Amino acid sequence: MIIQLQGAGAEDVKAAWRELHNLADRWGQATAPAPVTTAFGTTQPVAAVAVSIPSAALTVRNPADRIRKRRRAKELIDEAQYLTAGQVTAWLISASRVVELRTLTPDQLLGLVGEDPVG
Repeated sequence: MIIQLQGAGAEDVKAAWRELHNLADRWGQATAPAPVTTAFGTTQPVAAVAVSIPSAALTVRNPADRIRKRRRAKELIDEAQYLTAGQVTAWLISASRVVELRTLTPDQLLGLVGEDPVG
């Protein structure tokens, strides 16, 4: 899954990237840089960075696994809400759409990750 971070300040965006990297690391998942796609319609100059977190971190395989992955999804959404207070917006780029991460429920996030063919 690709998460793109945008904000007015480069330092805020870098700090947000580190937060997501640390979250994925706690899950035992490695992150990697990803190409920044668009400014999502903004006309103001923004700093942006994208991070790739393996979709396996949230892909659900069975009902028991869903409980654990739902907690991870909530953690990721909570982190996106926290980053918004620091003037950084986290966008989830999935196979079907681009959506602001903090607007999703854990179940919506799991659904989007489950349809991601990139893995």
